[in-house]
Amino acid sequence: MFERLVRSWSLIKGSAAVVRDNKSLLLFPVVSGIATIVIVVSFLLPLLGVEDFDVSSFEDETLVYVWFALLYFALYFVSIFFNTALVSVALLRLSGSPATLGDGFARAAGRLPAILGYALLAASVGILLRVIEGRVGWIGRITAGIIGVTWTVATFLAVPCLAARDIGPLEALSESATLLKRTWGENIAGNVGISFVFSLGYFAIIFGTIALMVAAPAGQPALLASIFIAGVAVFLATVVLHSTLQGVYAAAVYCYATLGEAAVPGLSAEALSGAFRTRNR
Repeated sequence: MFERLVRSWSLIKGSAAVVRDNKSLLLFPVVSGIATIVIVVSFLLPLLGVEDFDVSSFEDETLVYVWFALLYFALYFVSIFFNTALVSVALLRLSGSPATLGDGFARAAGRLPAILGYALLAASVGILLRVIEGRVGWIGRITAGIIGVTWTVATFLAVPCLAARDIGPLEALSESATLLKRTWGENIAGNVGISFVFSLGYFAIIFGTIALMVAAPAGQPALLASIFIAGVAVFLATVVLHSTLQGVYAAAVYCYATLGEAAVPGLSAEALSGAFRTRNR
């Protein structure tokens, strides 16, 4: 366990070096977050004018399912589109080529049909997991959790595949699973390590914000508001950094899996090699 954490920390430092030298990459998650908020609001606003909405009737229940399906699809599309743009720039810069935000958006736009197809596929899986969770009780939750983890592992390199090659969603999913099987096998340490480290960071931010608010002198609402706003700002900034590092990490692993250690000049080859373990055959 300790060795995995050490390797994960090395990987995070290497990824952070790439982000440090290319700070514009942080804008992709920011714009993606703004677009997500706009979509959620645009889906919720029409419901404010709906009166006597009765979900007990077949027609209204059908509309609810359609509404959720469209919302799922829109959210997945936004996430995949901006991740593709981020990973596209990361791939170019890892290879030593200059790239701008515009280059990332241009490449994502060029992959639009594949991104739409993959978003539809991912949204369908997401909806299926929610249905399983809601209809089969605790067994459904366990089953959905297992399927969800399997799906996450199998699709880890799908976005880099979409960004790097002109392929369809099913081919990207197949290639992602093949690359992961070739390089990681069953024991993934790096991804878990990154999530673990950032989870500690999120906890520290939340705990620190609450502690400061509790310790603040009474009768100073402006101070409490300032502490709360600062805590939220730090939390969101950490989320942006986490998302960016995850995208750079995915791009680096894709380069490593397809071209080898020498193809990843921005990251430590040793850290990357330790971030995953191949299956003993």
